[in-house]
Amino acid sequence: MAINAKKQLKNVRQRTYLAKDFDSFRSDLLAHARLYFPDKIQDFTEASLGGLLLDMASFVGDSMSFYLDHQFNELNWNTAIESRNIRKHLRNAGVKVRGAAPAVATVTFYFEIPAGSVAGEVVPEPTLLPTVQAMTAIASKDGVSFSLTEDLDFGEKDTDEQYLYTAVGVEQDDDGSFTSFVVSRDGICLSGTRKEERISIPNTHKAFRQITLPDENITEIVSVKDSSGNEYYEVDSLSQDTVFAAIINPTEDADDVPAAIEVIPAPYRFMAEYEYTTKLTKLRFGGGDAQTLDNDIIPDPSDLALPLYGKKVFGRFAIDPNAMLQTQTLGIAPRNTKLTIIYRFGGGLKHNVAAGTVRTVNTLYLTFPPSANAADSQTVRASVDVSNISPAAGGDRAPTIDELRAQIPSSRAAQNRIVTKADLISRVYTLPNKFGRVFRVGIRPNPNNSLASQIYIVGRNRKKKLALCSDTLKKNLRKYLNEFRAVSDAYDILDARIVNFGITFEVAAHPSANKTQVAQTCIRNLRKILKTENFQIDMPIAYADIQNTILNTEGVISMIDLTIFNLVGTSQEREYSDVSFNVDSNTFQQMVVGPGGSIFELKYPTADIIASVR
Repeated sequence: MAINAKKQLKNVRQRTYLAKDFDSFRSDLLAHARLYFPDKIQDFTEASLGGLLLDMASFVGDSMSFYLDHQFNELNWNTAIESRNIRKHLRNAGVKVRGAAPAVATVTFYFEIPAGSVAGEVVPEPTLLPTVQAMTAIASKDGVSFSLTEDLDFGEKDTDEQYLYTAVGVEQDDDGSFTSFVVSRDGICLSGTRKEERISIPNTHKAFRQITLPDENITEIVSVKDSSGNEYYEVDSLSQDTVFAAIINPTEDADDVPAAIEVIPAPYRFMAEYEYTTKLTKLRFGGGDAQTLDNDIIPDPSDLALPLYGKKVFGRFAIDPNAMLQTQTLGIAPRNTKLTIIYRFGGGLKHNVAAGTVRTVNTLYLTFPPSANAADSQTVRASVDVSNISPAAGGDRAPTIDELRAQIPSSRAAQNRIVTKADLISRVYTLPNKFGRVFRVGIRPNPNNSLASQIYIVGRNRKKKLALCSDTLKKNLRKYLNEFRAVSDAYDILDARIVNFGITFEVAAHPSANKTQVAQTCIRNLRKILKTENFQIDMPIAYADIQNTILNTEGVISMIDLTIFNLVGTSQEREYSDVSFNVDSNTFQQMVVGPGGSIFELKYPTADIIASVR
């Protein structure tokens, strides 16, 4: 049977998909209508029925094209404009959104203390030295509130048993002896108003309960506790079940490391989410129920199964997927209790008050030694005065949408674990100050274990000289890094070897130059480039740097001799490290290379550089 091919082929009309706006759609539709429907409608003017149909179809196409482009742009954090979508991009990237930032001010506290006698010396009475407790509230003349961040103990001493306060005698008796002193110490104060909010929670379980606090620009959630005494800890995500805690360090190195770090469980926890459109902060709690027994890491799926009890057939039944979230592994939601939330709010550029403007004490929390006289204690309390010698700084407005958007690329690249060598070094330097401060860190592969790394660290003492880190600091660092390391990685925390060195050099000066001045200028220039801050662990000493510094000094014609030597032990009442080092045998291509895991230090610049000028 013959088949007519012409009847089987469908007439394909020419179409284009390049139109994207109203005019383009109308032009294409008009050309299409005149080509394929010339005998149906011939009038396509604006007032005609044909013109109406073209305008309606073009309007629909234009609207769909607009929203298609708009929705596509909303998928990209760089082109999104809707606040709801921008919030999603920020949340997915892990950007921590904050409001207005508070200002930090160094405030000096003054007290007038009656004179006492210690070992025959007239000093401020030790039994009346107060301790200004944290959260003491002060204010500037513009009404900006500040609070002390840490206790300020006027009876604190340094390692040499010297008081840390500054004392000035103000009153004298007939014999010329001081009868009272004004003692002062500096404390760090943070701007903002401290507030306590009490919220009653009903006796119904609500997973991931949310509470919105009423004040704008909350800068810190100080504490969250319920009526049962449970403390809720702030975490970055509800899956984080442990937090770091600071424990007072009772050991002898407490001056260098005030606190020991501990990793404690946080079954009661919350997340703080700042909404930049309303400037309000929302607390989101966990999804578990404290009144139910839950020992499973994840819910047992078999608990959701429908029991048959002998039935051989069953019909359709619904399963609530939210039941899989009824677990305490994401934290416990408050129930049938009263939450006490203490927080600090307020910030902005106006909190950067000028120097000398913080003069008012609103609330003073003060304690004295047990042996203090009550009447004298009241006199000391009444004599309090405060002042900020330098202006407050750090206060800033809340970041704009564009500023938050700019943080997305770097936040996406960041990670909450240690993968590379740079990650490990950065994590060591982020250890909070109260747990000890690492001045320099160096990483070397462990020759005995390919999966282990050797971490060499060194600190500084109160005189800003290099010193070995205390055992408490190493323990704190071990616990801190353990929370971020990969399972297969291992770290050995070791003390960096401190290599003290000195320099002798001889130069020829211009006949018209002052030789003494030339020598002093050379030494001063060398001190700048050989400062301890300029050295890293495993960083060599380059002869070329020293030679260039000396030769570029005004008045120097040529260099006659340059020697770098090692300093060990005690020399002329100066204490050096016990690391012995042969400079000549460890000089390669005019570079002095120290032993593995070491750092060079010019400990006493005024004595360890010896110059000779001809």
